[in-house]
Parts: sequence; structure tokens; C-alpha cells
Amino acid sequence: MDRKQPKKSANIYLKYSGLAFQLGATIAIGAFIGHKLDQWVQFDKQYMTALFAVLFTIASLYIALKDL
Repeated sequence: MDRKQPKKSANIYLKYSGLAFQLGATIAIGAFIGHKLDQWVQFDKQYMTALFAVLFTIASLYIALKDL
């Protein structure tokens, strides 16, 4: 039984480290989409980049809290 305990804690660490990478990737994808939309619409400032980064941050936090 002592051998199963380290494996269980290792799975928890892998789950949360994967969650961190998922959060970062989701926010990066949102910022990329916003950047491409800013280039397409030709705004002076990066409005879409900020908007999509915030929206994808909220979405990724919702997914993360749902998984906890």
C-alpha cells in the first residue's frame, strides 16, 4: 500500500501542471486571434487583442475552476 501513495500524489501534480499549461495555451490562443483580427480590421490600437485575451482568460478560469 505504501507504493500506491507516491503514484497518487504524482498524478495530482501532473493534473495541476497540465492545467497550468492549458490556461496559458488558451490565453495565448485568444491573444493570437485578437491580434489577427486587429490586423484584419486595421485598428490603431490593439482593441481586439485585449478583448480576446480577457475573454479567453475568463473562459480558461471557468474551465479550471470547474475541473477543481
